[in-house]
Amino acid sequence: MILCAGEALIDMLPRPGTDCPAPHTGGAAHNTAVALGRLGARVGFFAPVSTDPYGVLLIDALAEAGVDTTLCPRVDRPTTLAHVRLGNGDPEYAFEDENSAGRMLTAADLPDLPDTVEAVLCGGISLAAEPCGSAFEALFHREKAARVTMLDLNIRPDLITDEDAYRARLARMIAAADIVKLSDEDLQWLDDKAEAHPQAQRLLAQGPRLILLTRGAAGVSAYWGASELHLPAPVVQVADTVGAGDTFNAGLLAALQAAGKLNRTALAGLGAETLEQVLTHAMRAAAVTVSRAGANPPWAHELT
Repeated sequence: MILCAGEALIDMLPRPGTDCPAPHTGGAAHNTAVALGRLGARVGFFAPVSTDPYGVLLIDALAEAGVDTTLCPRVDRPTTLAHVRLGNGDPEYAFEDENSAGRMLTAADLPDLPDTVEAVLCGGISLAAEPCGSAFEALFHREKAARVTMLDLNIRPDLITDEDAYRARLARMIAAADIVKLSDEDLQWLDDKAEAHPQAQRLLAQGPRLILLTRGAAGVSAYWGASELHLPAPVVQVADTVGAGDTFNAGLLAALQAAGKLNRTALAGLGAETLEQVLTHAMRAAAVTVSRAGANPPWAHELT
């Protein structure tokens, strides 16, 4: 089972043709878990989820996709709301997150993971807030010796209150990750003067086996060992990009799991042909998501 650990929230997206918002389930880890379930992967989700009506929506979306929510505590705190403004298809966010269900997670609340968990994914805004950021980092470090770890930076600069502490957290988690995925926007935030290839090599030198750089319509670049691979994205009519990176993560992990490659030995020997197949699957899945409004990832039958 792949465990997605991180935020579950409600995206308040404008209804088409109006200024009135409508609630859509979201959050990087939640979106990835739903996408994995829809793609037929064995997947679980971990984060506290509110008992309020929005929390019910979040749990229902996971259940509909076949995601295991056994590890999710239900808590009497509000669900995080993300008010989304779309400009040219790219989302801008304003968050209501004080004392929310997910944010107040502490390291003392972390569950023991069953042996069936083969990989742990962390990332997103849950790493920028406290106390949940420290809790998810603790989980990531605790599990790195026993399972494949994947970090999706998914940086939201407006939510970072202590940049030095946040950069230090990312550095520690990059060093503990087998797979690191970042977007071109993440890369620019890390170092606005760095070019992709030398920055990827610096990240690899910190410990990961695989660095993935997503470039939106320009496709994806992969770096591992002394090798690199660049693939173009499918051509698609974009509705918006909400959930695109999360679906990419899901497509990647689902394909690795299906191929029996979701373990450290297989990742260490990953060849260009296999990686191209895995990344192509991930980009096809993400292309479906960007073709429709909100974080609405594809089901497996939509990719056949």
